[in-house]
Amino acid sequence: MHFTVNKSSILKELNLIQGVVEKKSTIPILSNLLLEAKGNDLWIKGTDLDVSISTRCDIEAKSEGAICLQAKKLFEIVRMLPEAEIEIKTNDNDQVSLVCERSRFKMAGLGKENFPEIQEFGGEFISIPAETVRTFINRTSFAITNEESRYTLNGAKFELWPDKARMVATDGHRLSFIEKSVSLGDAKLDVLIPRKTLAELGRLSAETDGSVEVAFNDNHLFFKFGKRLLSSRTLSGQFPNYELVLPKGNNNRIAIAASQLASAIKRVSLMADERSRAIRFEISPGKLNVSAPASEAGEASEALPVEYEGPDIAVAFNAQYLLDFFGVIQEGDVLVEFKDGNSQTQLKAKDESEYDFRYIVMPMRL
Repeated sequence: MHFTVNKSSILKELNLIQGVVEKKSTIPILSNLLLEAKGNDLWIKGTDLDVSISTRCDIEAKSEGAICLQAKKLFEIVRMLPEAEIEIKTNDNDQVSLVCERSRFKMAGLGKENFPEIQEFGGEFISIPAETVRTFINRTSFAITNEESRYTLNGAKFELWPDKARMVATDGHRLSFIEKSVSLGDAKLDVLIPRKTLAELGRLSAETDGSVEVAFNDNHLFFKFGKRLLSSRTLSGQFPNYELVLPKGNNNRIAIAASQLASAIKRVSLMADERSRAIRFEISPGKLNVSAPASEAGEASEALPVEYEGPDIAVAFNAQYLLDFFGVIQEGDVLVEFKDGNSQTQLKAKDESEYDFRYIVMPMRL
């Protein structure tokens, strides 16, 4: 294998693929990338056996071939090279030389036969706007559980119909639901996407202005972004019946500026108990009082004027759960909808019409 490649071209692809490479794997080959020169394309592949990315960049090939190289080290070398053409050549014993202007490196490689086979798909794909995928991930991934033992909650439920798409994530204490009307032909999909896959999917969709092509085969999902392909195993198991959690009788609601309520929560939570992060909402006609109950650190409260004529309601929340919502809804007014002090509370953007985004938080006991 012998070719030259522009530094910026290969660096961009190496950067995008770093996230799937295993850093501390007991299988050494998984810390490597497979580089394969075919024609005037350099194919670069990385995998951790669950999530894989395949991408390519243009090269000027002198001879074809393939080699596995240590992913992190290759990325660090290319990143530090000057902005110029890089010549990459395999020598005897799977040794690779990299030459760029006055810089010369030699790396030990491994043969292509050592690299695991990456799942491929040759069927039809469904096209979804990349912006929709980005928004879905941004508004649900923070609600995924951090408890590895809760296997089916270690990802997000992704559903497609001919006329809409939906994503849901929960950790058992809060739930994030988002849906959008979109024309998807004959689409029908219901899968659980792992957390790591969502992170890589978010990074790749951020590099795409157009559409994402989606397909499913057996227990693998495929996302195609032009020359880049992300493949992933899906999670198995039964996701909770989230529709039972979506509140139906939350008729007591307040509208308030997102920035105003978020700022009050941030200030008050400075005095919240460090373990529970509990804060209290007390709603009465014309007023929302946000407070942190007395603790060793002290206490805090802040009164906010609101338009409200319903019954008095007192309810406690984990402050961080609320701040996670305001991390994605930072502007405009939000609706906070209550049934009573013992039922789940729903938050959503007041004037957003493109997405049906709902965030449900279970109350805490103080």
